[in-house]
Amino acid sequence: MKKLLFVISFFSLTCSYSTCFGADTIPVPGANQIELYRNIIEGKSVAVVANQTSMVGQTHLVDNLLNIGIKIKVIFAPEHGFRNLADAGESINGGKDSETGIAVISLYGSNLKPTAADLAGIDIVIFDIQDVGTRFYTYISTLHYLLEACGENHVKCLILDRPNPNGFYFDGNILDTTYRSFVGMDPIPIVHGMTVGEYAQMLNGEGWLKGGVKCDLTVIKCKYYNHQTHYELPVKPSPNLPNQNSVYLYPSICFFEGTNLSLGRGTSFPFQVFGSPKLPDKGFSFTPESVPGASNPALLGIKCFGTDLRNATKMKLVPKPEINLDWVINAYNDFPEKNKFFTKYFDTLAGGPLLREQIQKGMTSAQIRETWKPGLEKFGKIREKYLLYR
Repeated sequence: MKKLLFVISFFSLTCSYSTCFGADTIPVPGANQIELYRNIIEGKSVAVVANQTSMVGQTHLVDNLLNIGIKIKVIFAPEHGFRNLADAGESINGGKDSETGIAVISLYGSNLKPTAADLAGIDIVIFDIQDVGTRFYTYISTLHYLLEACGENHVKCLILDRPNPNGFYFDGNILDTTYRSFVGMDPIPIVHGMTVGEYAQMLNGEGWLKGGVKCDLTVIKCKYYNHQTHYELPVKPSPNLPNQNSVYLYPSICFFEGTNLSLGRGTSFPFQVFGSPKLPDKGFSFTPESVPGASNPALLGIKCFGTDLRNATKMKLVPKPEINLDWVINAYNDFPEKNKFFTKYFDTLAGGPLLREQIQKGMTSAQIRETWKPGLEKFGKIREKYLLYR
């Protein structure tokens, strides 16, 4: 029997979901199932970790909770902010939410982890953020620090789970924890193939939180979701992942963030192209400009030649259950100044220097992938223990 692919698009469809798929087949995030967690949070002093993806239908989670009388003491904001999207890497300031007056504390920049003072008087912290399933997407790093802080301060954590748009596979090299950073904290592959609820259980269960601390954790599961579901995001998860094509490409081409090439930041198609003025002209070019979400992009105002992947989904280049290394390998081979292709950030993104060294040695993608197999086999056994959707 052919597997049905579930699609919830950024864009309107030509038929209703109940007509196209049947009313009971659309994945339902944990946040939408208030009947499963209302009794957990009623009468409690609540904190929320949320951003623009934390929607319950057309209403933000925070507004929805306030409407039913839940007392929210503080909001914690990840990279890119709470309601409004900031540039990647831009410092996020705290303050107050303009719509509710609730205090907002940034968990990006100088303060990555809630302090004991931040959690004083809090009974339970709700985490509801849409992830895209990669090691270097910082929302799971925020999750790691949150669980750690909750465990250390004896505060319960409630995960409102959401489907993973890249949850149908896991792939890549395992992070060398010597190179731990905010874009790679745990010994996992580049694509982990887990929801945030599953990932949180793994952090707790494997003792990966500082000092082996355990968090009092509850996960509200998604309905009508499993790891064969191809879930398309209803809200863009960050400023430079504007559509599903970019979400599918992201695990493979984010490596270019650690090179002297542009990933199309400052265009209307970020993370769907890559290029440089030093690459050969093969008939495609773009010029990065200052735009909302990318005010100072790489190679600003410089014409770049490169590869156009805007139709990657239509061409069936993605989605596929593996990372495509050929794009970065071919770009390195075409780049005339080999010693200027990589930046120091590449090793950070790649979880160590090995991938860079393998590319510099001239190894093929197939040869590199062979070196990933032992780590992936070990990770697969760990991952299996925490899967909620089978």
